[in-house]
Amino acid sequence: MAEVLINLDDISINFSGREIFSGLSWEIQNQQRVGLVGPNGAGKSTLMRIVAGELIPDDGNMFRVSGLTIGRLDQEPVLDSEHTILAEALTAVPELQVIEAQLKQLEGRMGDPAVYENPDQLEAVMGQHGRLLDTYENLGGSRLDSTVKSILTRLGFPQDRWQNPVRNLSGGEKKLLLLAKLIVRRPRLLLLDEPDNHLDVPAKERLEKVINSYPGCVVIISHDRYLLDEITSHIAELENGRLTLYPGNYTAYTTERELRRLRQQQLYEAQQKEIARIEAAIARFELWASIVVDERHIRQARSRQKMLERMDKIEKVTDGRRMGLEMSGWRGSNKALELDDVGKMLPNGRILWDSLDLTLWHGERVGLVGDNGVGKSLLLKQLHRPEEVDQGQIKIGPSCKIGYYTQEHESLDYSKTLLETVRHAAPLSESVAVAFLNKFLYRYDQIRDKIGNLSGGERSRLQFALLMLQNPNFLLLDEPTNNLDITSIEVLEQVLDEFEGTVLVISHDRYFLDKVVDRIVELKDGRFVEFLGGYTDYLLGDG
Repeated sequence: MAEVLINLDDISINFSGREIFSGLSWEIQNQQRVGLVGPNGAGKSTLMRIVAGELIPDDGNMFRVSGLTIGRLDQEPVLDSEHTILAEALTAVPELQVIEAQLKQLEGRMGDPAVYENPDQLEAVMGQHGRLLDTYENLGGSRLDSTVKSILTRLGFPQDRWQNPVRNLSGGEKKLLLLAKLIVRRPRLLLLDEPDNHLDVPAKERLEKVINSYPGCVVIISHDRYLLDEITSHIAELENGRLTLYPGNYTAYTTERELRRLRQQQLYEAQQKEIARIEAAIARFELWASIVVDERHIRQARSRQKMLERMDKIEKVTDGRRMGLEMSGWRGSNKALELDDVGKMLPNGRILWDSLDLTLWHGERVGLVGDNGVGKSLLLKQLHRPEEVDQGQIKIGPSCKIGYYTQEHESLDYSKTLLETVRHAAPLSESVAVAFLNKFLYRYDQIRDKIGNLSGGERSRLQFALLMLQNPNFLLLDEPTNNLDITSIEVLEQVLDEFEGTVLVISHDRYFLDKVVDRIVELKDGRFVEFLGGYTDYLLGDG
């Protein structure tokens, strides 16, 4: 049996009177690769902090194996922005710097005549030096430089970038740098909170390889189902304050979850029939007792009432609250989009692309992929404003109405409230607008709050709400799954599957691309390369 690293037993925690968990239990075993999933707001990051020992639950018991070392990757990494990448990575084990200073001091003392001419003092100093040297070696001191450089390279920081300042890194790269520092320390338990956020596909593939080769236990929060399929041995689902552990990767989890839900619904329906039968019997006995005043009928009614009270009630299966996105689309032009010899030059003279040709037909689902920096988002903006093209011609079907989802939420005015924004987008009464926003999972107190106070996921849902009000039949979507939880992504996938119109989507979500698109267009070296099928077909074709 695998060694238990951490056991949470019946724990509960409250924030400002709001219950996050109650009666939650979880056993984390050595060598497991656990994907922690659940809706935004379910408390996944809070649970990670409890496991890490940074938060103490209000109730329940916690067990940690003796000497357990834990490394936690937060959503917002804290790094020294003035360091170079290499210098920051070399601070991974700060104890080494202290030991190095102590060793240097002891070596200075050994060179002091007052010490080396006194055998007892020299022996004491040398003994202290030897013990410190052993500790230094156990912490990997002599191997630190080579270890750090190897891990940086594996995570996508080649040697020619090592002297670049940390302040120039993207948010995703900063998380990878912090992950490199954690891996250098080699904790037995590695807790990763969305390490893949804002990474492109090559970076995610490198991350998968690093996690799969890690010798300890890993618990990861991620909304990337493809990544979860590649690295996990178990899925821990956190929902409504309860945690359920499923063996296998994400795909195995979805299959088993559906089977369990079907079984639970069948048991629920059978129990409801039994409850109805017992209640009918109670009613009959009570009626007979009232007519004939028979104590025996009264006892029988009481006996069946106690039977009902002792019964363990099976809960009805519910899907929980889901984003109420609906976009039916409509029949438009047969040719939705045509690019003819389109080019783009940046103000600095760099040519992003030249002579691009592409045709999208009504009803197609096309994924636009390519490395970060090749200009995918800029191309989508160009398609949204075809009249501003630098070179060539962009033709939008005359019966096509574009709905444009921006990656960085640039279409939102952060100074406006949600209610003002929705009522500006469509002629809705206040009560109808409030009900509409409620369908997108906004609390009543948020509806009159400013958009600038929303989280990334909440802004994403608002953009989809506005798209729904526009009723487009041609969708340009730039990283639509960023910031969404898996439940909302699944809603989006279903909506796009039923959408009567054309979709062109940029995404690094490989699972999403496999579910949604039927053609992949890769922007590479300023040209388009096309592949039929989803992301997996593209990988095979690219290979």
